[in-house]
Amino acid sequence: METIKISSGSPWEDIIGYSRAVRTGNIIEVAGTTAMDGEVLIGKGNIYEQTLFIFNKIDKVLQQTGACLENVIRTRMYVTDISLWEEVGKAHAHFFKTIKPVATMVEVSKLIDDDLLIEIEVMAIVE
Repeated sequence: METIKISSGSPWEDIIGYSRAVRTGNIIEVAGTTAMDGEVLIGKGNIYEQTLFIFNKIDKVLQQTGACLENVIRTRMYVTDISLWEEVGKAHAHFFKTIKPVATMVEVSKLIDDDLLIEIEVMAIVE
């Protein structure tokens, strides 16, 4: 079975030892993704904007593996303030209202940077 590893080019991938996404056969896993665009945080202080940016970023990564958002079967969302769940849900629905993957949202005490309000990972399956 062929494995394809996608890199974002981040130096952290080699330091920590991970890939942005991995496709093995018809299964694709996308690593935890934040609203960082290089060194720039998109949507500082706005979890809705961060979530929209992240799902767009994930869509681009999925396309590199031959998939798209329609192939997503699971989303995992890690938020630093669960009281903002409605904003996250609204952004999630923007992309997945008709796709309806399995979704998990949990509150975590913090992410790697205090300005990051959400981190998302997804799993997709292609035929």
